Amino acid sequence: MKKYIIVGIFIAFMGTLSAHELKGTITTEDGLPIEGAGVYNKTTGGYTYSNVSGYFELDDISEGNLINFYSLGYEKQEITIAVNQLDATIAVVLIEAAVSLDQVVLVSKVNALSHFVNVDVKANPVKSAQEILRKVPGLIIGQHAGGGKAEQIFLRGFDVDHGTDIAINVDGLPVNMVSHAHGQGYADLHFVIPETIDNIDFGKGPYYANKGNFNTAGYIDLNTKKTLDENLISIEAGQFNTLRAVGLLKLSEGEYSNAYFASEYVLTDGVFESPQNFNRLNLMGRYNYNNLEDEELTISLSHFQSKWNASGQIPVRAVEQGLIGRFGAIDDTEGGITSRSNLWVNHSKQIDEHQRIKTKAFLSKYDFELYSNFTFFLEDPVNGDQIRQKEDRTIIGAETVYDRSYHLENHDAQFKYEAGIGFRYDDNNDVELSRTRNRRETLERLAFGDIDELNGYAFLGGTYKNKKWTLNPSLRLDYLKFDYTDFLSEQFDNQSESDVILSPKFNALFAASPNVQLFAKTGIGFHSNDTRVVTAGTGEKTLPAAFGSDIGVILKPIEKMVINAALWNLYLQQEFVYVGDAGVVEPSGKTARYGVDFGIRYQFTDWLYANADLNYTHARSTEEADGEDFIPLAPDFTSSGGISIQNLGKVSGGLSYRYVDDRPANEDNSIIAEGYLVTDFNLNYNFAKGWSFGIIVENLFDVEWNETQFATNTRLMNEPTGVEEITFTPGTPFYLRAKLSVNF
Repeated sequence: MKKYIIVGIFIAFMGTLSAHELKGTITTEDGLPIEGAGVYNKTTGGYTYSNVSGYFELDDISEGNLINFYSLGYEKQEITIAVNQLDATIAVVLIEAAVSLDQVVLVSKVNALSHFVNVDVKANPVKSAQEILRKVPGLIIGQHAGGGKAEQIFLRGFDVDHGTDIAINVDGLPVNMVSHAHGQGYADLHFVIPETIDNIDFGKGPYYANKGNFNTAGYIDLNTKKTLDENLISIEAGQFNTLRAVGLLKLSEGEYSNAYFASEYVLTDGVFESPQNFNRLNLMGRYNYNNLEDEELTISLSHFQSKWNASGQIPVRAVEQGLIGRFGAIDDTEGGITSRSNLWVNHSKQIDEHQRIKTKAFLSKYDFELYSNFTFFLEDPVNGDQIRQKEDRTIIGAETVYDRSYHLENHDAQFKYEAGIGFRYDDNNDVELSRTRNRRETLERLAFGDIDELNGYAFLGGTYKNKKWTLNPSLRLDYLKFDYTDFLSEQFDNQSESDVILSPKFNALFAASPNVQLFAKTGIGFHSNDTRVVTAGTGEKTLPAAFGSDIGVILKPIEKMVINAALWNLYLQQEFVYVGDAGVVEPSGKTARYGVDFGIRYQFTDWLYANADLNYTHARSTEEADGEDFIPLAPDFTSSGGISIQNLGKVSGGLSYRYVDDRPANEDNSIIAEGYLVTDFNLNYNFAKGWSFGIIVENLFDVEWNETQFATNTRLMNEPTGVEEITFTPGTPFYLRAKLSVNF
């Protein structure tokens, strides 16, 4: 269809002014408002975004200015302001198009890179909810329970474990679990159905006032679809007795309201010699109301449950001595069961063109039971060292954010402030660590009690934009209260502690030209300590702070290329190490990191897209002697990227890679965790209207690699003493699956 903009002009001169404004609405061809569409003044660098009704207002407009209208998945439109359009109201219609890098404009926004990375997300859809994390430049994940547990995360020289130093949310619903039975910040994303993911927003470093606990290395916000364009039914089958079924179905469609239902069911025996008997069920229902003027309401309800057997981490010597194969097990009775049910509500009210209030509230019911054996027969040569970690949790929380924008200096500058207040309360009952045998017999309880943790917070931030400069100072206040009731004590033993932390942040952006953005960021963040550690009275920090800074640049030398680079550093008052068999999070002192991030994205043609990210980190403990100061499992060099094709006739697909260099597995670097390079492939063919057939190949070249590795002191049966060496979970070998889908 021929490119066009329908512009309805209603001239309303407002007197003689030295600057003017442009107002209007942005809609689809069907007349539906597009929220979050960008309006960018290419001449001055000014920008704004459309609200829930598609309305926008852009200041500092003059005759001859070039104005871009854009949103990912739509053709970018451009107009030149004529004299009769000054102080006018216009209507803009965007035309749907295949996702392309040139649809994103470089604007002076704190996390502008997220918009470009969403091209990666759209160009090469993810195969699992956890895999969406790999779209964040520099982030690597590893699974060591065949998909049952939350993945291990690596970012900016952190072994984040399962989430200690990265804050993760889905539609405003927090994913990280405080004081979890299996580690502080535990973040299991398996309750998200991949096909419902719409986009991702992320930021590295502790520079964002609306992000609190665990936002040290960064944050990730996943946003799922508010409505469905089409129904979807998909069946996937492959090696290792794998079966996956997905359904996304519209329940109702109206002028102002929509509802849909999504489901996912996964079965697999896994790649291990001992069948995993893995199964997962995901259900989600969503209702969305938008009056197309000033108000939007989304209500979501979901349920997730999963159970599995696991072969655990195995010692290198057991494989080298031929006791077991690479996919064998020392204790194949490991495994677990978990579930999470969520109810969350998001509401947005546009009070007028300059004021908005957004509110969210959530309720989650969560259960977790995990059986592990990290050391085999080190502690108990007769029964083995299997442990059970278990909890029963309820989470409740809410947040309200008010923002207001102002015109300053006769419309030559803009100021916007955002103020928010909220809370989160975790009621975690029967938190248990026990020694067990064969997942059936409890031998000894090591820890057992109730945890109550409250986090109340408030934040205030402002954004001032004048010509090429954007300044963003902000401040966050967090109050945390920790309570632990120890059931193993002979008498009633309730312990309580509380603490407060103030976290200032500042971001500065300079738009040297429409194609060059320079930025500098600095701020303080924190990750809370585990309640059981805090209330034990050992004197360790309750809310250790993280001090960080970034300087960098984003370049768009041509419409279809984006380059980003940054130098950064991050200092932590206290690093945490999770000790699984002891069920505690141990403080390990102060640490310092610095590094370089580099990325490039290029749209070769409308159908061919490529991206690559390279990340280097130097990470050390600051309280240990040279040579004894390595941070175990902290990666120093990682890279990821790929190439994808879209809508090449009836074909689409992609080839992606991820690389991790060798890294120290202990403090003196005497034990090395081996690096790896793994390549994945997928291809889809649309053979009839709405129908497509695809293949997915993990580890295309069938390389031998270790997905997760730890330096662990273990003892095998009949060994006289323990041996410290690498224990590992083998990475997936060549893994082929076929997929049949229909959209209607």
